[in-house]
Amino acid sequence: MIGSDAAIITVCGELDADTGLVLQHQLAGQVVHGRRHLVLDLAGVPFMDSSGLRVIVRTVNEMRNVDGSVSLAAPSQVVRRVLDLTGIGMTCRIYDTADAACEALLGRKDEVSNRTVCDTADR
Repeated sequence: MIGSDAAIITVCGELDADTGLVLQHQLAGQVVHGRRHLVLDLAGVPFMDSSGLRVIVRTVNEMRNVDGSVSLAAPSQVVRRVLDLTGIGMTCRIYDTADAACEALLGRKDEVSNRTVCDTADR
């Protein structure tokens, strides 16, 4: 059941060196709590640098170690360009919407647990 082993993580704000560590801790906490499948909703992320990308790559690798998965959803054009240039789509699925990512996950599961992680710092 996806409620116990999967979550949607809504990420808000810029994903860079200042915020990447916070997200990394939140994602690690999901693994500690038994989540094995994560959907990262990136619709609220207007910018991502290499630090943010490193968090995603690290999370993908950690989830593989526990036979899990990471899906990315709704990246902005700027973030999608970073993802495309680095080839991250070869290691995890990228969906146009969070709903599409959830539907793909629901093909294997019954329900989704929602969790929001937002960067509210003024920039």
